[in-house]
Amino acid sequence: MNYLSDRINQLAESETLAMTRRSRELRAKGIDVINLSIGEPDFNTPEHVKTAAKIAIDQNYTHYPPVPGYPELRQAIANKLKRDNQLVYTPEQIVVSTGAKQSLANIILSLVNPGEEVLIPAPYWVSYKEIIKLAEAKGVFIEGKIDYNFKVSAEQLEAAITPNTKLFLFSSPCNPTGTVYNREELKTFADVFERHPQVFIISDEIYEHINFRGKHESIAQFESIRDRVIIVNGLSKGFAMTGWRLGYMAAPLEIAKACDKLQSQITSGACSITQRAAITAMDTDPSNSPDIRNMVEAFHYRRDLALALLKEIPGLRVNVPDGAFYLFPEVVRYYGKSYGERVIHSATDLCDYLLDTAFVAIVPGVAFGSLDCVRISYATSEDQLREAIRRIAEALAKLA
Repeated sequence: MNYLSDRINQLAESETLAMTRRSRELRAKGIDVINLSIGEPDFNTPEHVKTAAKIAIDQNYTHYPPVPGYPELRQAIANKLKRDNQLVYTPEQIVVSTGAKQSLANIILSLVNPGEEVLIPAPYWVSYKEIIKLAEAKGVFIEGKIDYNFKVSAEQLEAAITPNTKLFLFSSPCNPTGTVYNREELKTFADVFERHPQVFIISDEIYEHINFRGKHESIAQFESIRDRVIIVNGLSKGFAMTGWRLGYMAAPLEIAKACDKLQSQITSGACSITQRAAITAMDTDPSNSPDIRNMVEAFHYRRDLALALLKEIPGLRVNVPDGAFYLFPEVVRYYGKSYGERVIHSATDLCDYLLDTAFVAIVPGVAFGSLDCVRISYATSEDQLREAIRRIAEALAKLA
């Protein structure tokens, strides 16, 4: 007897977390697994942010915080958006949540009705599709190809919009591809949205600071569509604060109020200590932060190292990402190859093979809407990265 709801039965487990779980199970058996599946910086939270949290505990910030966040934090976020992005928001337009993932869920559940369409460039982050399922909406996916660095065009976007389109959801820099849209490309999107005033835009900017091209560009900079753009960001990536769980959104006031109302019935306010630490993080100018600069430089170096090593492996096709900390190689040339009785029919088969034989965990592209690619995170040490790719090369060489 299946007593669980249709809602939960239709929901898929996160492929990234599933692969991390399998890696931990193998490690518990004493196997030396290198996990390149998880999207987590291997850096520690900056000391000045940790100090702020310790002070908050001593000052007894241990009671319920306001649902949308402490006023001081919402003001600090507004200040950050002005300082870093030249965008003007009031604190009332900011809602702080328990991670950017909750911010996304709040927005989608507040905006989208059952049956309405949400446009998503593919490849996309794993949870986009599943959150849309929870909203009983219809995901419409616009394919980005490796030949074009996985970017979609304004022409593709225009062709995908229908009278039932309610929302466009994308990330830049992108997880899983590292794709970064420049100002000119975002302007072509804005021009399309000008012609379709019923479409709202969620701009997921969680990887804002991990950008190898220089200045981050937000689609919210275009005044003609500004009143329909919702920015989502957080502290997990740029400040190495994954475990602290803090995300935020900046939105038109009516949408911010709706998300405040929804959050009040689900989690209430984000952790009080995390919020106090977040004020210090938001007050940090990234252009003057050695913590952020050193982390980005390390990721840039690892990207180039991993690209060079992967390009030595026959059969892999890899683009050059401009941000985040992932590579997304195409592996279709390994389909039909085998090792013993094991035959590779898909990217998922290949990932399972690499975990079982090379003890390296990566994520199949199907989780991100791309059947023929795999995601490799280089958020690990140089030594681990070199050893992981050596193992991958050795295991792939055995396939015939």
